Amino acid sequence: MLLDRLRQLGVSRIYGVPGDYNLEFLELVERTPGIAFIGTCNELNAAYAADGDARMTGIGAVLVTYGVGDLAALSAVAGACAEGVPVVVISGMPPMHAIGSRALVHHTLADGDYDNVMACYRQFTVASARLQPATAVAETDRVLHAVHTLKRPVYIQFPSDICYVDVDVPPLSPAVVKSDPALLAQAAGWVVQRIAQARQPVVLVDAMVRQYGLHDLVLRLCTQHGIPYAALSTARTLLPESGALWLGAYGGQASASGVADYVKNADCVIGLGVRFVDSTSGYFSQELQPGALIDVQPFSLTCDGRNMQGLTAADLLDEVAQKMEGMPPACPALPASPDHGAPASPDARPWGQAVFWQRVEAFLQPGDIVGADNGSSMVAMLHARLPAGCSLLVQPVWAAIGYSLPASLGACLAMPDRRHVLFIGDGSFQVTAQELSTLLRHQCNITIFLVNNGGYTIERMILGPQAAYNDIANWDYAALPAAMGGDAAAILSLKAGDLAGLDTALAQAARHEGLAFIEVGFTPLDAPAGLDVMGRAVRRYDYGIETPALS
Repeated sequence: MLLDRLRQLGVSRIYGVPGDYNLEFLELVERTPGIAFIGTCNELNAAYAADGDARMTGIGAVLVTYGVGDLAALSAVAGACAEGVPVVVISGMPPMHAIGSRALVHHTLADGDYDNVMACYRQFTVASARLQPATAVAETDRVLHAVHTLKRPVYIQFPSDICYVDVDVPPLSPAVVKSDPALLAQAAGWVVQRIAQARQPVVLVDAMVRQYGLHDLVLRLCTQHGIPYAALSTARTLLPESGALWLGAYGGQASASGVADYVKNADCVIGLGVRFVDSTSGYFSQELQPGALIDVQPFSLTCDGRNMQGLTAADLLDEVAQKMEGMPPACPALPASPDHGAPASPDARPWGQAVFWQRVEAFLQPGDIVGADNGSSMVAMLHARLPAGCSLLVQPVWAAIGYSLPASLGACLAMPDRRHVLFIGDGSFQVTAQELSTLLRHQCNITIFLVNNGGYTIERMILGPQAAYNDIANWDYAALPAAMGGDAAAILSLKAGDLAGLDTALAQAARHEGLAFIEVGFTPLDAPAGLDVMGRAVRRYDYGIETPALS
């Protein structure tokens, strides 16, 4: 029943680790067509992979065993909650007779308490349930309705001894949330009036557009009335990043040239699910005119101090577009596109990250799925010009180092026909490096750039540029693919420490099918443009320190 429900919601893969309380469930998975188990090296990585899969397909699933597996995955589940990613966590737990008798079994605290893990998960999920035969169908549908509607993780425990219990299963009713027609018409009228009166309107795009598949509705609104749009870092590549209406990336004063001033002076800011988090707003440096923000959330609208419930963002955008048919388009004075100028000849520049990011930007192709881990890589990619049709896989809000490698595994398996490119620092890689073996095992088509700075460069930019606590062990990274079971004949594994080596590696990677691993070496304080500015902002906010740290 649970597997059938998951398949109907679009789940094709369940990531996880076998454990003695979920083996019966795995037996069922192996007998169920249309859904596959993807074994990973640990539960944290499994949940990250499910997250990456869900960002591509709309929903992900992870299977753990009770206690040790639950808590190992919890940080990744919290990240999915923070970033608005729908992931179903399934936990095989001790049998019902053990729960009922409060038996002291392994994977628990041996105190008879079977509610503490559930208490942990309630903090980071929008619904949870412990299945039992009498209510299994109703509870499953309640939880899956929540993940479908609220686009955040949910948690299901099943005692190990009820997998094969037969239950009557009615057809799954699709979860549809409809707007109140009268309230919708009134709310759309507010928005249309504000747009019609606006001198300088703008749309700010956040992750809600990905969560609820609003891409076409947003583009329709913008193109119909000539409204420019900008994207927070959580929403990069969701809409085309070219054309007359693409304003640029928005992050407060950390925005691209001209974007911050345009948004600051806008008298109508249509925020689509916008949350001004420190890492997405240039450390709260966003400046909006008083009363300019029209706050559109998944199921509510706030406009001119009035709040309206009982509607959906999708219905609201559609209704606004219908009401605006025939209205003259806005003609805001858009800032000029940033003039990047002709790139400096790489041969004339010293080796370092500045020339590296310039070269790899040219390496990217239309349609690539580009992953970037928190730190140097994400900062560089958030400032890069990505080709048309690219998808950027980043985690700016939870900002867990190591996220991108297993998340790229999920993205690779979800979208095997697209090329995948991952940029990850050495410190981030060491957190989740095991999943390189799973990428090899599934013959994923991905090029991984390992940025070796000899430690935590992003932390060095904040405090402790020479401190030992920012150092890490230096692995022989390029040797790892072969050591992790990859076919040496099918793997491209290279090192580059200068421009000539990088050019050679890029040329080979562009022709390679399968996994290519390129370790690129830099000095500890070599960083992409913007990381030093970010470091100073973090230092001021976290510690109140104004003096330069890089001395």
